[in-house]
Amino acid sequence: MSANISTIPIPAVDATSKTDTAPLVDHALLATMRAQRLQDFIFHKLTLAFALSVLLVLVGIIVSLIIGAWPALSHFGPAFFVTANWDPVGEEYGALIAIVGTLVTSGIALLIAFPVSFGIALFLTEICPAWLRRPMGTAVELLAGVPSIIYGMWGLFVFAPFCAEYVEPLLQHSLGELPVIGKLFGGPMNGIGVLTAGFVLAIMIIPFIASVMRDVFEVVPAVLKESAYALGCTKWEVVRKVVLPYTKIGVVGGVMLGLGRALGETMAVTFVIGNANQLSWSLFAPGNSIASTLANEFGEADTVLHMSSLLALGLILFILTFIVLSAAKLMLVAMARREGAK
Repeated sequence: MSANISTIPIPAVDATSKTDTAPLVDHALLATMRAQRLQDFIFHKLTLAFALSVLLVLVGIIVSLIIGAWPALSHFGPAFFVTANWDPVGEEYGALIAIVGTLVTSGIALLIAFPVSFGIALFLTEICPAWLRRPMGTAVELLAGVPSIIYGMWGLFVFAPFCAEYVEPLLQHSLGELPVIGKLFGGPMNGIGVLTAGFVLAIMIIPFIASVMRDVFEVVPAVLKESAYALGCTKWEVVRKVVLPYTKIGVVGGVMLGLGRALGETMAVTFVIGNANQLSWSLFAPGNSIASTLANEFGEADTVLHMSSLLALGLILFILTFIVLSAAKLMLVAMARREGAK
């Protein structure tokens, strides 16, 4: 048996085979790692450049507005923000009329759009039949794509006469008889004014708020709602005790998104607000907003002070939008902290 073992051929071991292939493998691996590091470096710097470009554009807009608005702000001082006189002929400018018109129309729009959008989102997610859910959801999203000038033309030729004939008389003969808020619904009813602009803005922002609310309502886990239904809860109880607590942060974000859109809307408001530089307690009276003032007068500004005052209005609008979005962000952070504490 020892003779058999000794006669078994033993393959020769090439001592250089291992030492020859190892350097080749190491070089290929190092080359691959170097390429990956280079790709990661380029990708990181490229995305960083994209992010910084947004900040640079934002800073550029702020700086350009401040530089352009400085002649008016230095000439009129703080009185520019609280003066209700806007007289291009006499070179006297104040932003109070435009600020009040912007805030009032946006407030009316949000007051109308929030409950309507809430109802649309709840119907699409909780009540609507499955075969109707997609067509109605698509219709709501299509409304968000309609150009604002179309809303303005519709508001001027269709909704304004309807408002003057039916809506404003109804409000004047009902709410106008009340002692405190009756002043808001007095005066001539011609359909062109702050109230009509608020209605048109509400119709414009409803698709945005409803779409966001629908999306956040759809992320609620089905097991939570099914558990509530199994305990005997009605649909409203499920919405109030399950859906809303789970999605309230998204709901607030959607509302603030709609408010930001309403603050900066230009063409639709310009068509129906009346473009009158006057303050009135009546919501039926014509008024003005920051965006409509810019749209109407920017092309006709022929003096430095006039142009600077318009740029100051743009700066005020930017600040208002920034305050709204910042307040929304702080509100969301506070709500998240309270949820964590609970």
